[in-house]
Amino acid sequence: MDRQGAVSTLRTAVSAFAARYLAAEDHWCVALSGGPDSLALTAVAAGLKPTTALIVDHQLQDGSDRVAATAREQAIAVGCVAAQVLCVEVGTAGGPEAAARTARYRALDEARAGADVLLAHTLDDQAETVLLGLGRGSGARSIAGMRPYDPPWCRPLLGVRRSVTHQACDELGLQPWHDPHNADRRYTRTRLRTEVLPQLEDVLGGGVAEALARTGAALREDNDALDALADAALTAARAGDDLDTAALIDLPDAVRRRVIRRWLLTGGAGELTDKQIRGVDALVTRWRGQGGVAVSSPLRSERLFAGRRDGVLTMYREPV
Repeated sequence: MDRQGAVSTLRTAVSAFAARYLAAEDHWCVALSGGPDSLALTAVAAGLKPTTALIVDHQLQDGSDRVAATAREQAIAVGCVAAQVLCVEVGTAGGPEAAARTARYRALDEARAGADVLLAHTLDDQAETVLLGLGRGSGARSIAGMRPYDPPWCRPLLGVRRSVTHQACDELGLQPWHDPHNADRRYTRTRLRTEVLPQLEDVLGGGVAEALARTGAALREDNDALDALADAALTAARAGDDLDTAALIDLPDAVRRRVIRRWLLTGGAGELTDKQIRGVDALVTRWRGQGGVAVSSPLRSERLFAGRRDGVLTMYREPV
């Protein structure tokens, strides 16, 4: 942090982000929960451009309406031109954390009215995300963490520690809300934050959060380069809706599997596992006349398969 304090540090980070990604924008939104990270970001953002605060009430805790109303009052007090409370119904798909995230992003997307949305994820959040991805073992894509700019989502604080946002609230005289879920050990991310990362910092002598964030950034650059190669290879291998296996066989493994993943997703597959992608890859590299590979499908009455026929990969559906 510079000698001018936490607020100056945040202002510098947000200004640099805006100059790089949002120079042409004259208005933005900020996702405000009322917590220290989003409250500090809201105060800084409102001093730089006309800002609308979007406050999502997940309605999962008693008094959530009061928390949202307080956040709205704080947004107006720090200079936001508007503040809107968005009440959502949280489903169950993927577990409570994933379901709440899905509902939140959907509400923000519907309310942003074409503007970009600033999110208050910090370097600490990025470190936790990278560590979660490492635990899943789903490859470089899951360890790459969050992108700073993934339109319309903007994360200008990914290089800033969480402690800075807390100090900024103190400097500004703001009273943030502290979500009790952030201390609930039933949530994996809470245990990472309060148990795993402090233990790693102790064992490895500090700097672990910064190292994890750097690892994510490096992997995103590698992924972007490989994805660009895969896009070109996918275009070359397309045979209508199918893929020509002859155009795939000599590709590097990492590129070929990316081509297959993109092809499956555009063909209607949902979330894909590494096992499914490698199973389809075997139809190219270890072809022995085997049957198709079941891949995910949003339809309950049918299953989506990828198979090989006459030298091409093709997708087809079968009733459950």
